[in-house]
Amino acid sequence: MGFEYFISIRYLLAKRRQTFISLVTFISIAGVAVGVTALIVVLAVMNGFQEDLRGRILGVTSHINITSYSGSIANYREVMGQIEKEKGVVGATPFIYAPVMMTSGRSAGAVLRGIDPLSASKVLRLQENLIRGELADLVQSSHQTSSRSYPGIILGVELANNLAVRVGDYLTIISPLGRLTPIGQAPKSGLFEVVGLIQSGMYEYDNTLAYVDLAVAQQFLGIGDSVTGIEVRVQDIYKAGEIAEAMKKSLGPYYVNDWIRMNSNFFSALKLEKVVMFVILTLIILVAAFNIVSSLTMLVMEKGRDIAILKAMGATTASIRKIFVLEGFLIGICGTGLGVLGGCFLCNLLKRYKFIDLPSDVYHISKLPVKMESLDLAAIAFAAICISLLATLYPSRKAARLDPAEALRYE
Repeated sequence: MGFEYFISIRYLLAKRRQTFISLVTFISIAGVAVGVTALIVVLAVMNGFQEDLRGRILGVTSHINITSYSGSIANYREVMGQIEKEKGVVGATPFIYAPVMMTSGRSAGAVLRGIDPLSASKVLRLQENLIRGELADLVQSSHQTSSRSYPGIILGVELANNLAVRVGDYLTIISPLGRLTPIGQAPKSGLFEVVGLIQSGMYEYDNTLAYVDLAVAQQFLGIGDSVTGIEVRVQDIYKAGEIAEAMKKSLGPYYVNDWIRMNSNFFSALKLEKVVMFVILTLIILVAAFNIVSSLTMLVMEKGRDIAILKAMGATTASIRKIFVLEGFLIGICGTGLGVLGGCFLCNLLKRYKFIDLPSDVYHISKLPVKMESLDLAAIAFAAICISLLATLYPSRKAARLDPAEALRYE
């Protein structure tokens, strides 16, 4: 151990004549620890929210969405076979997307989505979000009244609440893409039976989406054997962009979009919010850094005689500077270590016992989500140590410039 390390540790641990300096040092360590703990907990909670929201979005939407520039895809079976040959693709399913009006005593605008229940279950996680009914009910359910069969429909919970319907009720769907009559274009309507309710946790989805069987949607909208587009699921969601680019080259005149690009504004806002919170909470560590500056400055004033003796014995200016830089570094290390331990402890506590409740009608989750990432821990620890080192620049410079003759003149 070099004498600089030895002296800096002695200065940090030894009892001083001015106990106030020791108190400020402990406050500095505690300040760094509190700042690091707060940063870890807040970023872990934001990571948890981001992961939860990403899971909810990908529960009702696909990883890759393929549509045609012409508005519909007639040879969708052939295109699906070509898509499923792409590396990294798990499955593909066709869909129909059309705006409609729904009435059942009350009226509400909605988006009718025609899906193939068999292939959709391999691509979308709709079954996990269903709170009533099954996807298979879309093709199995029928109700006979006056020798007429009514197709089944699955509604988002918010849409069902707006229409005041439950499972087993009936509603009328009106499509603006109606039939041509002698008096002009007339809207087409049809009666559907509610066979299920779905809750994704995303209000905009739960308030607008309604699912029917693909064949039913084709017949109701009068579009023949064609679909609006094809949804694709991949093995690695973070490689969806690369796979989408490969599909653009192999498929030809199709518009291929991945989930990151489709939700880029939303996730960019979350990322910006995370960065802003990191900057704001770093101010807590900066406050502790000012305590480090004051503690080391007072220590230099207290140890002026010792510094002069060390210089008279041959210690260089760089060695004196190193002593106080090391002491500030040790304060930063201690505070950062305690903060990391405290932050990890609180995050594990929140994750295990989930004792913080959230209003489920606002967030659609009842407990606070927590997810720690090693990269965030490394960034927080690095920032805290760097701030602590910056706080040592002025006191160490002041100690290094001390004149031994002036310090020892009256001794």
